[in-house]
Amino acid sequence: MVTLSDIAAKVRDGARLSDDDALFLLHSDELVAIGRLADSRRRRVHGVPDATSAQGPGTVTYIVDRNINYTNVCVTLCKFCAFYRRPGDPEGYDHPIETILQKIRETRALGGVQILLQGGHHPAYGVERYEELFGAIKRHEPIHIHGLSPSEILHCAHVSKLPLARVVERLAAAGLDSMPGGGGEILVDRVRRVISPLKTMSDDWLSVHRVVHRQGLRTTATMMFGHVETVAERVEHLRRIRELQDETAGFTAFISWTFQSPNTDMADVPMTGGFDYLRTAAVSRLYLDNIRNFQASFVTQGIDLAAVSLHYGMNDMGSVMIEENVVSAANCECLATIDVLERQIRDAGFEPARRNMFYDRVDEQGRVLQRTTDPAWAAANAARGGDTRPAAAVPASAAGATPADAPVPVATRSGVTR
Repeated sequence: MVTLSDIAAKVRDGARLSDDDALFLLHSDELVAIGRLADSRRRRVHGVPDATSAQGPGTVTYIVDRNINYTNVCVTLCKFCAFYRRPGDPEGYDHPIETILQKIRETRALGGVQILLQGGHHPAYGVERYEELFGAIKRHEPIHIHGLSPSEILHCAHVSKLPLARVVERLAAAGLDSMPGGGGEILVDRVRRVISPLKTMSDDWLSVHRVVHRQGLRTTATMMFGHVETVAERVEHLRRIRELQDETAGFTAFISWTFQSPNTDMADVPMTGGFDYLRTAAVSRLYLDNIRNFQASFVTQGIDLAAVSLHYGMNDMGSVMIEENVVSAANCECLATIDVLERQIRDAGFEPARRNMFYDRVDEQGRVLQRTTDPAWAAANAARGGDTRPAAAVPASAAGATPADAPVPVATRSGVTR
């Protein structure tokens, strides 16, 4: 029989948790104890001294970027989504390229280092449309494109009638720098058939990440929970993420958030609360022992609870998010200025630091001050140059900063450097 003390011993010894361990924790009411275990795992991973050290709990990172949704026209019709509009709906939009370029200009003027570019499954969007869009961005307003999602890429391949690997190759050549993990929801087909029957199933979602990783691009992993899934299905989701990370080492971070029901076709589904969010976030840190970075979700939880989660294993506050349209369509809007975000981080006892997609430290102009290293990714991606960066993601270093190509320790005595 699993006990909390047995799990604590595993965490202390650096041993991998089993599915039964995760299931036990997700059913446990010992929230503070679970949070302490997750915090100890965070400290171990990031080289931060233990909680009794006078050096403090370490650094919490964040990124300045903008969520640009190029279209809300979508044929997938997910029940949990309040953002999409069917083709022909008068509220549907399809931003022209110049509108997107203007949004990027505004983003860069505010210190943004990337755009998160996502949209609906537009019936006319094949690979050529993205090549045109990415090419225009790189020519006129070059910035890191953290773009699309597994389901968007599979839809693009379907529209263009091309193999997945070829589509990813063309997107990367056109300017795609990394891919977010949108559409992960819960990686159990029973759940997906209920909430998004027309969207990618679990194996397909994972396959896109695998192909993207094998072509040398990094991605993030996500989980949207608190709807129709069981606790055991949350564990299955985490296991499938962990297995792929063992294989490719391509995920830079894991982000979880709770389902937001207003204005969706699932408005009758009760939403889960902060206790469940903190517990699930902490268990994710403990179970996913091969992913370094875990992002708090202040957009869905509110900035105060997100700050609490920094003591439950999270080491990143996500994005300032100059713009956000998807979650806010469900009446959940919580954007923050840089000053507010940094104050929350400091008030929680941490030191704030700006980053890019690769968790390199950057200055206010996005120039790399300190580059992180990822030995597992370097080994997995050895055939393509190891721990590489897209050219646009490594601006010229500021005076006195660490050159981007110089080896940098993953952790220092003062805290986290990723």
